[in-house]
Amino acid sequence: MQYRELGSSGVEVSEVGFGAWVVGTDWWGDRSDEQAVEMVETALDAGVTYIDTGDVYGHGDSERIVGEAIAGRRDEVTLSTKVGYDFYDNPQAGHGELPKELNEEYLREALSASLDRLDTDYVDVLQLHNANVSEVTPEVRDLLREWKAEGRVRALGWALGPSIGWLAEGDAAVEYDEFDAVQTVFNLFEQEPGRHFIDTIRETGSETSVIARVPHSSGLLNEQVTPDTVLEDGDHRSHRPKEWYEAGWEKVEAIRFLEDPDGVEGARTLSQAAIRWLLAHDEVASVTPTFRDASDIAEWSAASDVPAITDAEYERLEQLYATNFGIDRDDGMDALRTSVDGEDIAEAGLDKRAASY
Repeated sequence: MQYRELGSSGVEVSEVGFGAWVVGTDWWGDRSDEQAVEMVETALDAGVTYIDTGDVYGHGDSERIVGEAIAGRRDEVTLSTKVGYDFYDNPQAGHGELPKELNEEYLREALSASLDRLDTDYVDVLQLHNANVSEVTPEVRDLLREWKAEGRVRALGWALGPSIGWLAEGDAAVEYDEFDAVQTVFNLFEQEPGRHFIDTIRETGSETSVIARVPHSSGLLNEQVTPDTVLEDGDHRSHRPKEWYEAGWEKVEAIRFLEDPDGVEGARTLSQAAIRWLLAHDEVASVTPTFRDASDIAEWSAASDVPAITDAEYERLEQLYATNFGIDRDDGMDALRTSVDGEDIAEAGLDKRAASY
């Protein structure tokens, strides 16, 4: 496992992180608390030291499980959590979004509750969870800086939703000095707004890092969702339209060359290559795949050490992306490609529906 610095914070994260939304919820399969703890421990043993959880996952259960799993190993872990959703006073309705709350009083209570569940007196990274720009007021930013100065938080991030608000929010995270990272959906098939944030970081000279989530595009790039897969209603990936997967399976065939770089058969799996492509961007500090079992952990944690994406491979992928991987039909994702009202996406030229292909 290799490690990178998160922004200029001095906080070190493993290139492959553990997305702890998979524990404490049943959105990615049922597992007992004991099995969930074992998963976290297995990841730590594999060098996956960056653990990314959130208070809303399982209404605190994910944090509680993570806290149990890292007991006695806190100094090995770069621990991140998220706050901003008021699940204390609101029931979860399926996968629907809960009301957000970012006033100072609520945030103070939320952080204290998270620290209690995690059984620690500080977190290495605190992220605002899907906060809109208007919600991150000067008072909120002052509070975040206060926590950082006190040592309750070592680094700050802004985690973006796939359709709850992301373009203006990510740009703000890059602009505001106190944020060390912006977390976003980013993968070979869904490159915006990740590419946009990386371009902005480079153009402005910002030291903000990107944390990439959903690196396998909801099961396509790790081939856990194939034409023979039946997604149950409770499976989080079932929110994707069937057209998305049908187009995606064709795209997968177009990138098979990544499995055997320079003719070295079996040098990396497709799922490892998907992670390596993200890590080809210096701005990406960590990639957080959704581990479902020990075999996922073994394979994907090893992605940090398999052959890097070559310049020739990267350029070939650029050409494929520019032509939508040769796919000329609707993927059914229009309704999910929004950023608040979608106007900022269109104005930035990032709306794939307006592309020429």
